[in-house]
Amino acid sequence: MVHLSQDRAPIMEALNKYRSMRVVPFDVPGHKRGRGNKELANFLGEQCLSVDVNSMKPLDNLSHPVSIIREAEELAADAFGAKHAFLMVNGTTSAVQAMVMTACKAGEKIILPRNVHRSAINALIISGAIPVYVNPGVNHELGIPLGMSVAEVEKAILENPDAKAILINNPTYYGICSNLEAITELAHRHQMLVLVDEAHGTHFYFGEDLPASAMSVGADMAAVSMHKSGGSLTQSSFLLINNDISEGYTRQIINLTQTTSGSYLLLSSLDISRKNLALHGKEVFEKVAKMAQYMRDEINRIGGYYAFSKELINADTVYDFDITKLSVHTLDVGLAGIEIYDILRDEYDIQIEFGDIGNILAYISVGDRQLDIERLVAALGEIKRRYAKDRSSIFEHEYITPQIIYTPQEAFYAPKQKLPISESAGYICSEFVMAYPPGIPILAPGERITKEILDYIAYSKEKGCFLTGTEDSKIEHINVLKEE
Repeated sequence: MVHLSQDRAPIMEALNKYRSMRVVPFDVPGHKRGRGNKELANFLGEQCLSVDVNSMKPLDNLSHPVSIIREAEELAADAFGAKHAFLMVNGTTSAVQAMVMTACKAGEKIILPRNVHRSAINALIISGAIPVYVNPGVNHELGIPLGMSVAEVEKAILENPDAKAILINNPTYYGICSNLEAITELAHRHQMLVLVDEAHGTHFYFGEDLPASAMSVGADMAAVSMHKSGGSLTQSSFLLINNDISEGYTRQIINLTQTTSGSYLLLSSLDISRKNLALHGKEVFEKVAKMAQYMRDEINRIGGYYAFSKELINADTVYDFDITKLSVHTLDVGLAGIEIYDILRDEYDIQIEFGDIGNILAYISVGDRQLDIERLVAALGEIKRRYAKDRSSIFEHEYITPQIIYTPQEAFYAPKQKLPISESAGYICSEFVMAYPPGIPILAPGERITKEILDYIAYSKEKGCFLTGTEDSKIEHINVLKEE
């Protein structure tokens, strides 16, 4: 295999050349390189707006790339070890949906864990594919879902030999990894495609001593959030394909939903960030891993908090752990993760990634400074001193296994009625309820609403979790299937 020169950034180079030509624009966007919107230009910078341009012959076209975008795709594929890479500007959500829709047509089955991001279940609503859920393992002490057990995946395969694909969420938001290689080999033995939601695993391709990446174990497709740990602009991602997946057909699927007005700000950020990681990723993520480990050690010294890591590995549902993740269990200080999230933001001006009922996640990257790290550690110590309570006041919760009655598409489009959420136990949900982040549904269309789930939703609201997904923005009412 011939490796390409990773010090190229063809989209950035073409934009610089185009800017130097001083072309008179009689095309869109209408701000005309910022001249038509001075306030925006002052806010974002004239240099930024000068490359917010339309697709044209010298700059290629994202929907059908033949020149510089095509070259950027080939460089990305080379960097990630894939057969081909697509530059995605509708976020990893669209990459996950493109994977599912490429692998499965309406009425075909896909095996997946229930603790997937809403984008995967949205893909089932759009496509009409039928989910076969594998319940993830659960860590009862932490109250978090884990990875997929190989034995549970095999059971699902044997019970559903007609399934077309398996979707694996790797790593989870908390850094938990499944046995990607074993599941991939198992699926391929049964002629099923392997799709990996690697939204939080960009660094697996470039760092050392990190969990296996999807492409390295022979998976067929992977959705990679370059904007998370890879340094590109928000909303920019890669979709990687491998093996016998058709590039042309996958692009057709992508073009069903992705914008025809691809932002060159997002595209160039993908191009530049890929170049940076290909050339310097090893050093970048070595530094990130060291920072995360230092913070784990310091936080665990405080007492009460538990910043977990590789000690969770059990060779099955926790096959590996992403040591760049700073996931911290908070219940032993008597505070829900979301409460600490709010205190950090409101009283210490520290914005972490998310807090749920029992945990917080601080996203660590090469952009962090030692001063910032010390500030977060000190704030957590002070929060414990000022706010710690008896753990008995905390709602003990862990992953709730859903009762699946209808497919997501059937339930979402079925005749429905609106009920007060407090009176909905026993009905079938026709919409989502989820805390965002992380965007993993508490309820998804087609699932039975239970008292246990309603108690969890009520507690989440009480503690200040940002709930989304229902037609009612206040989450006071919920749409359920209309009873005949």
